[in-house]
Amino acid sequence: MKRLIVNADDLGLTEGVNRAVFDLHRKSALTSATLMATSPLGWAASEALTSGAQKGAGPGVGCHVVLVDGVPVLPPSDIPSLLDRRIPGKFRPTLANFAFDLLRGRIREVEIEAEAIAQIGRLRETGLSLTHVDTHKHTHVFPRVLRPLLRAASISGVRSIRNPFEPAWSIATAPGASLFRRIQLTVLRSQRAYFLKAVAASGMASTDGALGIAATGSLTAVAIRNLLQAMPKGTWELVCHPGYVDDDLRNARTRLLESREIEYAALLEVIPTAVADAGVTLIDFQELTSCRI
Repeated sequence: MKRLIVNADDLGLTEGVNRAVFDLHRKSALTSATLMATSPLGWAASEALTSGAQKGAGPGVGCHVVLVDGVPVLPPSDIPSLLDRRIPGKFRPTLANFAFDLLRGRIREVEIEAEAIAQIGRLRETGLSLTHVDTHKHTHVFPRVLRPLLRAASISGVRSIRNPFEPAWSIATAPGASLFRRIQLTVLRSQRAYFLKAVAASGMASTDGALGIAATGSLTAVAIRNLLQAMPKGTWELVCHPGYVDDDLRNARTRLLESREIEYAALLEVIPTAVADAGVTLIDFQELTSCRI
């Protein structure tokens, strides 16, 4: 059997992103989304999902735990090792900065766990029932982030986690991906065995892998069709970033602008019909607990 979660990252970033995510779910082109606890319009997304038109009918929603390029929920004094010393009250600005210090033992796992619990808790306080956790910039590819994230999710009652590793066959379907991006994803895949072992030991559910990461910024209708045609049996997650471009998006800290509308159109064109033609069943992360891999 082939199962696919179509997950939109960045819910809560802008009103245009929120509207695009809800529109795609309503049109059967998206099943899941991920929300940052400190995102600019996270409260609006949470309110829409817990009341009004979206109540009980919106996509499954997970917590997009932020440890880089953002601000924490906890007071800075509680998590000093997570913060950029040059910018008070903020995380390190880039994944490279974060990874450099993480691998040198300068970031404490206990602080990652505490901040993840706080971010999950903030979203649950709005009334959301969270389906999964993942991380901004996929920082949980590193064991020193994965371990405390798994503990935080378990303590918080969240039972599913993104598998952030993209298989080689999926990377091969992304002609727009740079050589550096391909090499980066291939090297990081060396951590996949540890991920699978740790997730299994924790009792959490996950997928066989993430699709579309290499194609971020170039996820067209052709790219999605290529992914569906190449996709083997198993449970997979298509990671996407749809949205409507507006002034708020142009002013946001994101490199993904016009590509969001291209992704929106591609998902709408392909997913509702092509998944059925390819023998694929659409699910969200909540359903992983009843169809463990």
